[in-house]
Amino acid sequence: MHLLVTRPEPESEALAAGLRARGHEVTIAPLLSIRYLDGVSLPAREWQALLITSANGARALGRIADRYLKQVPLLAVGEASAAAARAEGFSNVRAAEGDVHALEALAVRLLDPAKGPLFHAAGSVLAGDLKALLEARGFEVERLALYEAEKQPLPRSVLEALRAGRIDGVLFFSPRTAGQFAALIAEAGLAASLAGVTAYCLSGAVAAQLKGLTFRAVHVAAEPSQSALTALISA
Repeated sequence: MHLLVTRPEPESEALAAGLRARGHEVTIAPLLSIRYLDGVSLPAREWQALLITSANGARALGRIADRYLKQVPLLAVGEASAAAARAEGFSNVRAAEGDVHALEALAVRLLDPAKGPLFHAAGSVLAGDLKALLEARGFEVERLALYEAEKQPLPRSVLEALRAGRIDGVLFFSPRTAGQFAALIAEAGLAASLAGVTAYCLSGAVAAQLKGLTFRAVHVAAEPSQSALTALISA
């Protein structure tokens, strides 16, 4: 199949390599680009744990964390973000099962509100309010935006491939990316070109952003992980 990968780099490159190894043709068109924010630093506190809700959060935090901070327990939303944190040198990393509620549950199981504050390395746009969830459990949570995701257009070559029916499937990993795709398709007048295209979505929240578009089919991963999403393609 010819698959379109819409997630930001560098995740898109690694994903594309895996899909190509399985015999698929892959086009990469990130609909968001990541910009790390300058002039931000962590408050000097005795953090009980660090929290990340994306691989971009891991990389942004790694840019400003010192050697001591990289030894503080870090809880990641899923395996991909945990792997990114380890690559940044964080040595005490645990992964939740792929969404903000799973991360909340992991924090409640492993941490104690009486043992110190938590730091959430966030983006400028949130996909779920982890801070509010944990504060309702009695934790003190400090959140700081360390990066922002900027919208990008679909390249002309991708628009032409969609118009010509040369794209078989599109992979969506976030509600914001799916919403951006829907807006760009409407702007280009290409809604009818999706009749032969299958959408592969990380979660129901992602799929919800595609309502109104007439795909051949919309499949949702059994759990919010890359492996579960790519399993849909195998099926």
